[in-house]
Amino acid sequence: MSKKTIRPYDGPAGGWGALRSVARHLLEQDVPVHGARTLLSANQPDGFDCPGCAWPDRDHTSTFEFCENGAKAVAAEATRHRATPELFAQYTVAELARYSDHWLENQGRLTHPMRWDAASDRYLPIGWDEAFARIGAHLNALDSPNQALFYTSGRCSNEAAFLYQLFVREFGTNNFPDCSNMCHEPSGTAMKAQLGVGKGTVLLDDFEIADAIFIFGQNPGTNHPRMLGELRKAAKRGAAIVSFNPLRERGLEKFADPQDKLEMLHNGSTRISSDYFQLRIGGDLAAVKGIIKRTLEADAQAQREGRDRVVDIAFIAEHTRGFERFAADVAAESWDTIEAESGLSRAELERAGDIYIRAGSVICCWGMGITQHKHSVATIHMLGNLLLLRGNIGRPGAGPCPVRGHSNVQGDRTMGIYEKPSPAFLDRLHEVFGFEPPREHGHDTVGAIEAMLDGRCKTFFGLGGNFATATPDTEATHRALRRCDLTVHVTTKLNRSHLVHGRDAYILPCLGRTEIDIQDSGAQGVTVEDSMSMVHLSAGINAPAAPTLLSEPAIVARLAAATLGARSKVPWLWLVGDYDRIRDKIAEVFEDFHDFNRRVRVPGGFHLPNAAAERRWLNAEGKALFKTHAVPTDLPVHRARASQQQPVFTLATTRSHDQYNTTIYGMNDRYRGVFGERRVLFIHRDDIAALGMNAGDWVDLESLCEDGVERIARRFLLVEYNIPRGCLAAYYPETNALVPLSSFADEARTPTSKSIPVLVHPHLAQAAQGLQASKDIGLVRVD
Repeated sequence: MSKKTIRPYDGPAGGWGALRSVARHLLEQDVPVHGARTLLSANQPDGFDCPGCAWPDRDHTSTFEFCENGAKAVAAEATRHRATPELFAQYTVAELARYSDHWLENQGRLTHPMRWDAASDRYLPIGWDEAFARIGAHLNALDSPNQALFYTSGRCSNEAAFLYQLFVREFGTNNFPDCSNMCHEPSGTAMKAQLGVGKGTVLLDDFEIADAIFIFGQNPGTNHPRMLGELRKAAKRGAAIVSFNPLRERGLEKFADPQDKLEMLHNGSTRISSDYFQLRIGGDLAAVKGIIKRTLEADAQAQREGRDRVVDIAFIAEHTRGFERFAADVAAESWDTIEAESGLSRAELERAGDIYIRAGSVICCWGMGITQHKHSVATIHMLGNLLLLRGNIGRPGAGPCPVRGHSNVQGDRTMGIYEKPSPAFLDRLHEVFGFEPPREHGHDTVGAIEAMLDGRCKTFFGLGGNFATATPDTEATHRALRRCDLTVHVTTKLNRSHLVHGRDAYILPCLGRTEIDIQDSGAQGVTVEDSMSMVHLSAGINAPAAPTLLSEPAIVARLAAATLGARSKVPWLWLVGDYDRIRDKIAEVFEDFHDFNRRVRVPGGFHLPNAAAERRWLNAEGKALFKTHAVPTDLPVHRARASQQQPVFTLATTRSHDQYNTTIYGMNDRYRGVFGERRVLFIHRDDIAALGMNAGDWVDLESLCEDGVERIARRFLLVEYNIPRGCLAAYYPETNALVPLSSFADEARTPTSKSIPVLVHPHLAQAAQGLQASKDIGLVRVD
């Protein structure tokens, strides 16, 4: 473990630091040579798709098509460490639960299916057939299929996701909580209503010709490092890159490309953002509306002076509705309100607006810094409005680009992992497979936790992921899972969710993305869909971590066969014998996947059509819609500040650099200067002084919830950081406990993990340990 210290990091993202980090993680997993060879097959035509993020691959032909954090994911999967039955014989579940998430991850790959034994409080090995029979018997004993929940992680393949939704719907429910419910649900909700398509419209080629790239609520240096290569090239050719983020993130400032020999030789780097606006947490809607206001004011002046219009009036007339009402609303919104809520000055917003006006083509990118707020859908509508003003949708170098997380989270939704399926999709399942799918909408993630808490749902099945740790309101979520009669997790590694279990519990270990998958017809490949709707093959190259492992499609198919038996109309075991058969069925259900098996074998795969990119609007109105929203001034944080005498802060949860979602690879956050510690709180120096505290003090965080429940997260180290006053940032999952289950995005129900009203208190044990803790931690300031 790294020595605990806080020190400024002055280097670029990437560079030699990234290469050293990759080497260190390969060594920690005891795969310095084997892991390096594995990495050379990442994102290659005959290799595997990186199990990390969903950023697209440029051409599938380079010899170095991976990033630092992708390398961590590959090293963690290719590790020589093994979590065998001997590990579970050594520790009770209660003892395992006392260890950190990092320790659990580092126990290595699971090797055998396990069942929890209540008498000994230990997981004991169980045979696959017996496990499937017992789980199937439990499912069949439920009073209703709707008492079961079927969660999905974004790392499973299209083939696994398709079989999974098929099994669950033939079983009789649409209860599909999934990771999209916790991240980009607002993106799909907003764009579907506004543009008719819930996906981004751009391709990598558009980044090569865009005049400006606007980035909101995103930290690509940690979350999508390969995106930095595209931004670097855009910056070098002179494109404007305009970033909006409360924190100064190194990946948005400068980047050294490890593939650029000259840059590496001279320790050089490339400036990424031409303009960097540090707005307040949650101030994005106000900021975008300010940019729009500047654009419309410039348009009005152009009309008065008889010059060409600033807005694309021809595009607006032909392709949109609602412009006049929208323009009137923007005109009525005061600059005072926009400045106060965005945290940016009018001059800053006008400068951003002028960049937008000058640019011939604009891409807007955003991440979870946009989607995890109460007003997330409205904010994404406002981004859509901005693009529509000048016709920046459906032409080269322009469009919306929601940057999604896990490598196939978008593909899962395409395959039908959705609690609110369309009637047309269900009709098609009926036509192809001959059973009548359920029509009643199911539970999303928040609804699933509520249903477990009140007893409506009694079984939880997780296809990947770490539900207990990823979800909000940690105490309530754990209580909900423990109320279940059965919890089952398909996984590669031990994680917290396996230790927060129901009265009966199973761990089903599966193959990883990097491993060879042998079925009846031989070695198999799976497919994934990236953030830009490219579908391509992925085939593992390593021997399985244990001969006892099954693939995710095989686990789903065998469970379906054991559960549904003779009443099923689907030939489960025949389908899983050759994944081409699964893809043929996918092609029968989804028109866009016609001739699937041939098209996906072309290097790089194929692109799914996007109607909005062709200026075809598939919503009810048949037009792109300008959506009117006032700048919000009555959010939970506003109400909390009005009711409190002491300072109320807005807390945003975030990842460290040694983390991907809930997976903790290490204890360092290199770019933010944090080493060996995760319980840190980033805060402005003046806010530290106003609290009467010092950098290096330990504090407790109290969530100001409107449901009357006390939620406190204890012992966080104050770290002075470049962040706006009144704003805080800390890592999740450590701060997930502060997010109320009842606090979620309007329309999309995504937890508001990026906008938590909190109070900061001295840690209860501060007087006894604070001084020594400050000495132990070293420097407590990050510039």
